[in-house]
Amino acid sequence: MPLMCYNKGCGQRFDPDDNPGDACTFHPGVPVFHDALKGWSCCTRRTTDFSDFLSIEGCSRGVHNREKPAEPVRPEVTSSEGRREKGEELKPRGDTYIIQAPKPLELIHRPSGDEPLVRLQQKVFSSLRQALEKLQLAENSQPHNTEEEGEEVKIGTSCKNGGCSKCFSGPGSNEECKHHPGVPNFHEGIKFWSCCRRKTSDFNCFLAQEGCTTGSHLWRKPDKGMKVVPCRFDWHQTGSQVIISIYAKNSLPELSYAEANGTTVAIRVVFEGEKEFEQKINLWGVIDVSSSVVNMMSSKMEISMGKEEPITWARLDLPSPTDTPTEGGNGIGKGDA
Repeated sequence: MPLMCYNKGCGQRFDPDDNPGDACTFHPGVPVFHDALKGWSCCTRRTTDFSDFLSIEGCSRGVHNREKPAEPVRPEVTSSEGRREKGEELKPRGDTYIIQAPKPLELIHRPSGDEPLVRLQQKVFSSLRQALEKLQLAENSQPHNTEEEGEEVKIGTSCKNGGCSKCFSGPGSNEECKHHPGVPNFHEGIKFWSCCRRKTSDFNCFLAQEGCTTGSHLWRKPDKGMKVVPCRFDWHQTGSQVIISIYAKNSLPELSYAEANGTTVAIRVVFEGEKEFEQKINLWGVIDVSSSVVNMMSSKMEISMGKEEPITWARLDLPSPTDTPTEGGNGIGKGDA
């Protein structure tokens, strides 16, 4: 009769008289479950779906195995004489393993919130760069007047368009302007404009690069005051990280940032040209600043902070001693992933 193969990841029936050396495809390792990812220690594939994990094909070949794994042996609990003595506590045989629970919040060392704030590393995604370039192109396509509200442009005023070195010398200075509508990028010693990507390692060569777009000169930048506005933000957490998402479209990387120490994060986002959002949070737990990063996308700014201890946070902010506890916190309290 066909026998069941007990190799991990196989589970097929086989004929013991027809069992060649490569008949079975199986996993010689053990299952690995970490941060919602599932896989086998013997291969690199990972998935978040348990059904998909069960269907991962084995990475090794061999003969089918008819031997069923032995059941784990449970320790026999008896006294030294083979019976329980009255009032004597039963102790299991074998080694004792102590499982440590996460430390309570009050037992975790909490650094002072007065420590200096450190600017977090910033990553700008291509979706944001492309959105800002489109906005810049649309702005540059609008005609720019040499006079605004009766004010004249002074002789010698330089053009504000990127990559243009022309200066205003009078009414005849309004010839076509060759400029770069994108933003400058400096990465690992290489310098280039995001709109044409002609790369160089020399700064003078970078400044001398001729513009890739033709339009009107911009002698004076429009004076736009910042308008402080509320902004929707949310948070969630994993076993090792806390992630804050600020839903602000087309944020400006050069003006937006997050600064933090072990227990505090200060956020500033400038978006849609003239809108500004600021928030300072006294965090419920302790973070590792060195493993924290700011991700900037076209639709939001995401602050990913590494936890100092792998514990579940009850809420994002630490309430002051005078706050009255309420169910659900203050709207930013629940954040389990």
